[in-house]
Amino acid sequence: MSALIPFLTLDQTCEQVLAWINGKLTDAGFRVVQTFDLHVARLAHPDCPCPHHGTADCDCQMVILLVYRKQDAPATLVIHGQDGKTWLSLATPVETHSHQHLESSVRHMLIPRHPSPSSSVEATYETRSTV
Repeated sequence: MSALIPFLTLDQTCEQVLAWINGKLTDAGFRVVQTFDLHVARLAHPDCPCPHHGTADCDCQMVILLVYRKQDAPATLVIHGQDGKTWLSLATPVETHSHQHLESSVRHMLIPRHPSPSSSVEATYETRSTV
């Protein structure tokens, strides 16, 4: 079992946030590997209705990233987008704290400290830190 609690909410689409995250983490020396994309998974089920929008109007997206630093085991970053908003969560097994340092580093890189006019992605809602 894992706890999936968003630590950051952004007023951007999932695709915009994904590009921002990839650039930000890669520039900081992390290795990012995408392991799941809801849009790709839904291609096999074109008539499956979205519980929020129906079939045709669905803009829901979920992307799972494994974030590596050096030889450490990866942190699992979940990006969930819907209706022009995107939530970031770290999927952490409740029983373990083995990834705590890596997850803190990922949070530190992604939570804006000082918004700047040149930033393409800005946090507009609450940020949550989990310890």
